[in-house]
Amino acid sequence: MDIPSRTNCNGSKYPCFLFYIKGELSLQHYFHPSKTSAINMFIPIFFILSFLFSSTNAADFCVGDLNGPAGPAGYSCKKTVTVNDFVYSGLAATGNTSNLIKAAVTPAFSAQFPGVNGLGISIARLDLAVGGVIPMHIHPGASEVLVVIQGTICAGFISSANKVYFKSLNKGDIMVFPQGLLHFQINAGKTQSLAFVSFSSPDPGLQILDFALFANDLPTDIIEETTFLDAAQIKKLKGVLGGTG
Repeated sequence: MDIPSRTNCNGSKYPCFLFYIKGELSLQHYFHPSKTSAINMFIPIFFILSFLFSSTNAADFCVGDLNGPAGPAGYSCKKTVTVNDFVYSGLAATGNTSNLIKAAVTPAFSAQFPGVNGLGISIARLDLAVGGVIPMHIHPGASEVLVVIQGTICAGFISSANKVYFKSLNKGDIMVFPQGLLHFQINAGKTQSLAFVSFSSPDPGLQILDFALFANDLPTDIIEETTFLDAAQIKKLKGVLGGTG
């Protein structure tokens, strides 16, 4: 439809507009209280067109089909869905903290909880034994919100300008970690700590800095040149974390 052109219709003293549709149909309408037939005809057409162009076939949800592959947008939608797809009980149990970092993260991401597939959310449980730590890491695909349920946790992140933001959090405290920034959590108390963390993605991703440097086959001399650590320290860390090279 062309842009309406204002004109003087048939010499009338009232302004009017001409509407041309594909050069075949024109509709003249005077802005006069007694001449409303054109308006009455145009309004229903307008609402019908608005409905057609604004309608979508978006589904309410897309429970992930874990039998299929996961792509960048998540899993394909499961055909048969039940209420159990929207309920997950995997965060009820305490995580096993008998490990090097004395901590456990129990995820409820789309791979464990297919009901969050495509919804832009997920959650995880964080258990920290005394002295436990979640080392410096990033979530490339999501921002994170942490809420402390039990104990005291020192948590913080480093901005892209290398400014550090950290604080000791107690029961009920909440902290946010922006997407893609290095952050950490440490049990700063003398008892077991518990927190839940939510994410702005059903699959936030994870990269732990220490593992990225020392738990693979990146040559020691390259790490030495890029981190300013000496070879003995690097080889020790590689030995602890299972790296080679």
